[in-house]
Amino acid sequence: MTDGRLARGERTRRSVLDAAVAMASVEGLEGLSLARLALTLGVSKSGLFTHWPDKQHLQLAIVEHASRMWAEHIITPALAQPAGVRRLWALHANRLAFYESGTLPGGCFFATVEHEFDDWPGPVRDAIAGILHDWLALLAGVAARAVELDELRPETDPEQLAFEIQALGESVVTHMRLLPDGRALRHARRAVLDRLRALSTDPTVLADPTILAGAASS
Repeated sequence: MTDGRLARGERTRRSVLDAAVAMASVEGLEGLSLARLALTLGVSKSGLFTHWPDKQHLQLAIVEHASRMWAEHIITPALAQPAGVRRLWALHANRLAFYESGTLPGGCFFATVEHEFDDWPGPVRDAIAGILHDWLALLAGVAARAVELDELRPETDPEQLAFEIQALGESVVTHMRLLPDGRALRHARRAVLDRLRALSTDPTVLADPTILAGAASS
């Protein structure tokens, strides 16, 4: 009986967080209406705080859940690619595919909340900043490994390349909402693909159509 209650509680908790990440991708965390979230899920507003003692703990849980979604949809599949430039490309391509899928109505949870909390000190800002730091470190680490494998030229600056890939990926979120004809996605795919090919010791590594499935329309 105890296990059953725990399982039901975990399912409820996950449902709340799934809905909260989706809503916050449009409204932000501070703009997130707890009353509307409760109504959407068919629970009482007080019922939300059965799982979290206050709004800040709920916000932190939402950030953590969004990070797990990012790993599930973007990072984990990319890490299945061979180490080097193909893995670096996959991180960017998977990100754009995630946006294009419409999984989140606002496109990207993090693009929304980064602007919301960038000047707002506290635990929520720290959590968001930590996730951004880890993402940039992952991109830079994969790029550095590509240099070690002689797939990117030795003069490549992994941190600079990571910043460029991140900036192009994040710019898509706003542009794809304002330019809904797909141009933002096509341009962001082409920009990173051209950059990686220019830095590659063997550009044909990024010519395999199975690797470029997400860029077929580029």
